[in-house]
Amino acid sequence: MTKTDRGVALVTGASTGIGRATASALQLAGFRVFGTSRRAVAEEADGVTMLTCDVTDEASVAKLVDEVLARAGRIDLLVNNAGIGLLGGAEESSTAQAHALFDVNVFGVLRVTNAVLPIMRRQGKGRVINMSSILGLIPSPFNALYASTKHAVEGYSESLDHELRTFGIRVVLVEPGLTRTSFEENVTKPDRLLPVYDSVRPRMEALMRKWIEGGDAPDIVARTVVKAATDATPRRRYTAGKQAGQVRFLRRFLPESMVDKSLRKFNELPV
Repeated sequence: MTKTDRGVALVTGASTGIGRATASALQLAGFRVFGTSRRAVAEEADGVTMLTCDVTDEASVAKLVDEVLARAGRIDLLVNNAGIGLLGGAEESSTAQAHALFDVNVFGVLRVTNAVLPIMRRQGKGRVINMSSILGLIPSPFNALYASTKHAVEGYSESLDHELRTFGIRVVLVEPGLTRTSFEENVTKPDRLLPVYDSVRPRMEALMRKWIEGGDAPDIVARTVVKAATDATPRRRYTAGKQAGQVRFLRRFLPESMVDKSLRKFNELPV
């Protein structure tokens, strides 16, 4: 395929933030792009065809994939971007809330990927990009459950890539750092707040807001996704932004004790 006809891309969670920027960047790079949102939005946005899909619903996912096939006849690229956040002490979330988080961030990825893989196998080629995070590389206090979902996506993606290469399909990870998106839209609070964390929770929320406001623009992540989608021989991981690259370097080369100390200092916790 030429640079002006790179095939058909499907991007989940494409109504706002990183997903929207990614869908637009892929369209400009030559893909025919279908984006998804949980709620109905305008069907056309910046050349991207928007469809409704709830990644926690098997029937909704199946309907989405059928509709893309009916309109385009193939799916060459899947970007699993849909996700939600959760900020608070790990013990402040019920198992039901933790399950709901994993249902979107992990099982949502599985549902959409499982629906698309038979198509890619028939085509003899395809690429799956799973949106991870620097929190798929490192721990983060008061992000234990969210970080767990991203660690799960990392392990799933690496293993799946080995399973699918013989079919001409590659699975890669994009790992953004802190990105300028809406804090309120993307981060939820625990469902059973505990008084023991009342003094630290607001401080962590304030820190998160500050980090997000000073984070990378979604376009930086989008450009990284385009590179991951178009590299002839893709890498397993693509860090998006300077901060994510620094974190990956520190995690890989510094002693664990130094990483631990730096992490606590960054989060303004006693060292």
